Amino acid sequence: MEKRVIVIASGETERRAIPHLVQHLQDRDVELSSVAIPSNNRGLNVDMVEKLIASEWFSSTLRPNKFVILVDADGKDPDEILQPFRENLPSRLPRGLSSDAVLYVCAQWHLEAWYFADADNLSACIERPLGNVDTSSPDAIQNPKLHLKNLLADKFYTARVSEDIAKSLDARAIVRRSPSFQSFIAAVENGPAP
Repeated sequence: MEKRVIVIASGETERRAIPHLVQHLQDRDVELSSVAIPSNNRGLNVDMVEKLIASEWFSSTLRPNKFVILVDADGKDPDEILQPFRENLPSRLPRGLSSDAVLYVCAQWHLEAWYFADADNLSACIERPLGNVDTSSPDAIQNPKLHLKNLLADKFYTARVSEDIAKSLDARAIVRRSPSFQSFIAAVENGPAP
């Protein structure tokens, strides 16, 4: 039986990139039904996540098996960032949706840190070396989005560029080098992060 998963994330960059980063899970009977994001660049807080879950839950012909909430930790303690969601969201879920079907994970900085975990393919995609960015521990790269923007030089970094980069990466390589991506993939595929 195929698992239907909806990811809730913060913005257009994630909405465009995540489908490519989880595409390999189709071989394991995991279907990414959608990536839901707040409209008009609104923040991803408990109220917004509640609205996005309700919208996806009630509009889906085939109800999802689970929701994975992806939040940027921006270098802060992931448990501290996720605490408001874990404490407040379960009582606000639509009837019929178990709180066990809602999983919470953090990108240590931003989704772009995951790109540096597959340094070879990232470098090939942007057609230049990655410079002095230490890719040995991608989750520790502070402000990876700024590093990526600087590497792109005269090319603007947009959600579409992010999607093109995500298409060129090997998710299995990212899993091996990024604990936060590994937790995200585990949540999408199996359930709670290890």
